Amino acid sequence: MITIEQLLFQIEQRQPVLNKAEFSPAQLCVSLNGVGSLTDANDMQLSFLADPHYISSLANSQAGAILVTQRYRAQVPEASLALVVATPYLAYASGSQLFARSSSVSGIHPSAVIADSAVIGEDVNIGPFCVIGEKVQIGARSSLNSHVVIEAHTNIGTDCVLESQVVIGHDCSLGTHVRLHAGVSIGSEGFGFAPTQNPSLNGWERIAQLGRVIIGDHVRIGSNTCIDRGAIEDTVIGNHVIIDNLVQVAHNVRIGDGTAIAANTGIAGSTTIGKRCIIGGAVGITGHIEITDDVTLSGMTMVTKSIKTAGSYSSGTAAMPTANWRRAAVRFRQLGRN
Repeated sequence: MITIEQLLFQIEQRQPVLNKAEFSPAQLCVSLNGVGSLTDANDMQLSFLADPHYISSLANSQAGAILVTQRYRAQVPEASLALVVATPYLAYASGSQLFARSSSVSGIHPSAVIADSAVIGEDVNIGPFCVIGEKVQIGARSSLNSHVVIEAHTNIGTDCVLESQVVIGHDCSLGTHVRLHAGVSIGSEGFGFAPTQNPSLNGWERIAQLGRVIIGDHVRIGSNTCIDRGAIEDTVIGNHVIIDNLVQVAHNVRIGDGTAIAANTGIAGSTTIGKRCIIGGAVGITGHIEITDDVTLSGMTMVTKSIKTAGSYSSGTAAMPTANWRRAAVRFRQLGRN
């Protein structure tokens, strides 16, 4: 159970609650047990109005407390407590964290294998069957779920969360407040090979990947995403980067602070992506190019050249009836012959 007072404190880490001074001691002690939509929330839940399209649901909402802007405050039902903020969606995001179920890992499980030279900080939780290599350093209050592997000489910052089956290669570095979801691979060998004279007979010559992966602070990486170590220089993920599930980040890629990357994106080697970029799902980015700050790439965009001007970019075609698509494809090929 979370009280209104606790909720307000959490929200105000990001923005003020504009009508906080109006709440009585009794209202501050009201408890909530979850979050719900305007239509489904009960009197023990928090809800929010972030999109005016849902204004019709506000008047009949049964939520115990509702996050709204000043414009819609008067339309909050009398039975609900109005929490007035500038950005309800951001306030909801902050408040939702109070209701999340915390990890069940507590202490260091006896089945964990930890090298004698590893340095484990205070209040670190390490789950069953984890393997911690030589001279690994794990910062205070970090938590490792079951079957996490951290190879030698890797540094994990404070307050990190590593979910089950995460693997971090040798000599990598994670900042503070990094969250890696299940199956993430950090610092695996990049896809580097030199062709022999006849690869069909003599194969490909493996290039040893000698760099590291360096991850900044407050980074979130989704399940089964792979970030390869650098070939010579490091692969670098900046601060406040968020990466979705099933993303491939190749060797020597550099991603700037505050960039967001959606699922199934593939970024080829030695590409640099700027700050505050937004990359949609299934985007493909070729190697050895640069994308400047504040670029948005819509879903399934293919980037083959550097982008030097901020803005929104798209490619590909939207779905259409198959017969229409075939006719359009024929005309597109004909344009290429001119």
